[in-house]
Amino acid sequence: MAVLRVSPLIPALIIVIAGAATAAAQERASNPWRAPTTPDGRPDLQGVWTNATLTPLERPARFAGRPFMTEAEASELESQAARTFEQQATDRAGTAEVPRAGAAVGSYNQAVWSDSDRKVVSTRQTSLVIDPPDGHVPVRLEAEQRRDAVAARAADSYEFLNVFDRCITRGVPGGFFPAPYNNAYQIVQTPGYVVITSEMIHEARVISTDGRPHRPGFLRTMTGDSVGRWEGDTLVISSVDFNGLEWLGWPGWFTSPDKKVTERMRRVGNSLTWEAEVTDTLLLQPWKTGPQTRLLNPDPMGEVEEPLPCVERDLQHIVTRERG
Repeated sequence: MAVLRVSPLIPALIIVIAGAATAAAQERASNPWRAPTTPDGRPDLQGVWTNATLTPLERPARFAGRPFMTEAEASELESQAARTFEQQATDRAGTAEVPRAGAAVGSYNQAVWSDSDRKVVSTRQTSLVIDPPDGHVPVRLEAEQRRDAVAARAADSYEFLNVFDRCITRGVPGGFFPAPYNNAYQIVQTPGYVVITSEMIHEARVISTDGRPHRPGFLRTMTGDSVGRWEGDTLVISSVDFNGLEWLGWPGWFTSPDKKVTERMRRVGNSLTWEAEVTDTLLLQPWKTGPQTRLLNPDPMGEVEEPLPCVERDLQHIVTRERG
């Protein structure tokens, strides 16, 4: 009968490996991940990020009363999106110069980001809005009625179009919500400033972080005045002094000059988490989003390139009932 002989070196080797693993674990525990810093010592949020997701801003009726979907439901949504994406890729790769009738060719954003709007958020929450608990923006009745009245006249004049439709701005925090396409954002930092350039509409938002107060209240704009401060490795952005002409989302919730927005942004590895809270007199109560994750473009030379022209539309650029 053969006898298995174990080399005396093996137990020693096992001890060495186990000791190395323990030391590595202790090293990670005692030295947790730290955000990279800029030359002036601030957390480095720079890069090109994307926030494409299947999760909508407000909770769909099918998930009423349910803040989270099941793993099976999330898998079903993602599988359906993947099939749609594959069909679009097939249509784009067709031999004909013009896609077949009815073909959904998707957007160029889908060809750049591998997870472009094909994943729900990692928490599987059913809406980006987490408060109020019903997952909806709590707009006052008079604001809803005004929105519906304006939407009914959208074909009459540019004055009845959402400012997003008119290529003016997506606003704050609307500019950071996922869109059907153009979901890239580039962050650049200098001492005292953080600049966020959005691919959609290609607007740049300049946020001061040098401790200055908000500008005088009589200087009001659609995007307001944004002032940031650092709380550890989290950038907290306070935005006030809006002019009330901005719409939030599409078809659009009206806002007022009293709107205030607080955002929190933090980098962990190659992910950037972002959340926002909004207060306004046109709301029944404040509302906020849960932390959303942005993914970093792995290309260190990546940048948000100039998209197709997006110019403000006026009566010379739209079709109305009279000019149709």
